[in-house]
Amino acid sequence: MVPPSASRWNRRLHIIPDITAPGVSILAAYTEVASPTGLDNDKRQFPYSVLSGTSMSCPHVAGIVGLLKTQYPHWSPSAIKSAIMTTGKTRDNTRKSILDSSTVEATPFAYGSGHVNPNSAMDPGLVYDATTEDYLNFLCARGYNDTMIRLFSQKPYSCPDTFSIEDFNYPSIAVPNIQARKVTLTRTVTNIGSPGTYNVRVRQPFAVFVTVKPRVLEFKTTGEKKTFQVIITPHFAKLGTRAGYVFGDMIWSDGKHSVRSPIAVNLAS
Repeated sequence: MVPPSASRWNRRLHIIPDITAPGVSILAAYTEVASPTGLDNDKRQFPYSVLSGTSMSCPHVAGIVGLLKTQYPHWSPSAIKSAIMTTGKTRDNTRKSILDSSTVEATPFAYGSGHVNPNSAMDPGLVYDATTEDYLNFLCARGYNDTMIRLFSQKPYSCPDTFSIEDFNYPSIAVPNIQARKVTLTRTVTNIGSPGTYNVRVRQPFAVFVTVKPRVLEFKTTGEKKTFQVIITPHFAKLGTRAGYVFGDMIWSDGKHSVRSPIAVNLAS
């Protein structure tokens, strides 16, 4: 089922992938029904093999999700996803920038929010949670009408008069169309740790100025929510001949936790 305006959204609405996990030369269980090569003349059978790919990364993340759900059974899937994403590392084992397969410094479109960091994910500080209403509003912004949305909600649901698809409460930020002089996005974080004060810092993307309002969030209780705005302003005069996506990040920190969101802005749009 494709909404009437689906073609309008055929672009990056958030950063893909979400996260990166170990996936190269992983010792894994292997079926003994097939040989390692799959060739007819290869009769070897092994219970284990060394494999690579997303099929190896996925079990790592699934295992972390299982551990988080066991530790925090009341967490929603969105909260778990946020905890994993916002605590990802963007440095390799030598503390240098992650490189892509061509040995060039990778971007969030290669590693997402970073390389998964299980210990930090157990104590993320803040999470970007999303309710059923958030997802239904997302469908509204995608062009689904009330009748189509009822297939998901199982009850009548009225789309809000104003809802921007960029305001979906996601742990990463992507702006695929910056033709306007300024784009304002809204996010809400939930404190799942102790009471504390979080300050924000931003690594500005090239030729883009990012402002966060407010810059300080004070949480007095566990479970408290705070909403803030991210204002993204392009400076095309600084762009020169460079075009395409530029990257930065936003980090909320209370001195103990670092809640990081990658930022991607398309200046070619």
